[in-house]
Amino acid sequence: MFDLSGKAVLVTGSTRGIGRAIAEGLIEAGARVVISSEDAADTARVASELRMPGLACDVADDAALACLVDFACAELGGLDILVCNAGITGKAGPFASIDMDAYARVMDVNLRSQVVLCNLALPRIAAGGGGSAILVSSLSGLRGNGRINAYALTKAANAQLARNLAVEWGPQNVRVNAISPGFIATELSAPLLADEAFMQRRMAMTPLRRPGTPQEVAGAALFLASPAGAFVNGHNLVVDGGTLITDGS
Repeated sequence: MFDLSGKAVLVTGSTRGIGRAIAEGLIEAGARVVISSEDAADTARVASELRMPGLACDVADDAALACLVDFACAELGGLDILVCNAGITGKAGPFASIDMDAYARVMDVNLRSQVVLCNLALPRIAAGGGGSAILVSSLSGLRGNGRINAYALTKAANAQLARNLAVEWGPQNVRVNAISPGFIATELSAPLLADEAFMQRRMAMTPLRRPGTPQEVAGAALFLASPAGAFVNGHNLVVDGGTLITDGS
């Protein structure tokens, strides 16, 4: 049910953290995966380590995204699965003091890129007989927050984009879902992991009383990409240890 042997996959933002864990999980299940990030050196290094093709891509550049999809199809002989993981957090703070240029950059990288990439990739997936797309959203798109401004806005939109595309592409056997990770222990979250006061407060809000791991998010992606999730479409799968549903007790 979780076998992806012979499947062709593109994962953006796949050189570290959640994106790399997803790529590794899909490779372990038998898929061939194109590795990509904005950093050319990182992309080449991780592609070499995983023995997979790689191409650097700034996802805010429409032409670069088109080249990335063409590259993936040429290297893999088509495309079956797309994972839109690349994203940036932007500068924390309230909307009242937000810098609109920074806001526009977060919107371009986190949301516009997913729209453009899906418009480029989903017709290819449909032409090959169907498959799956997974848009990485976030718990922050499901809860209010006084400091995670544009990022949270884009993540709420990612989940809605998955629902809209699921309706649009379902008749062509292309499933589109979102994943909303909660607090995950990654390189980027290292400063928060080291903040004892923050961790005590944050883990009190999580019934499992621990952060998640990138591999646990990868497991959710494998489910949505594989035959095991073949009747799941337009869903936002929350991977947060129960943070969303708890009353904090």
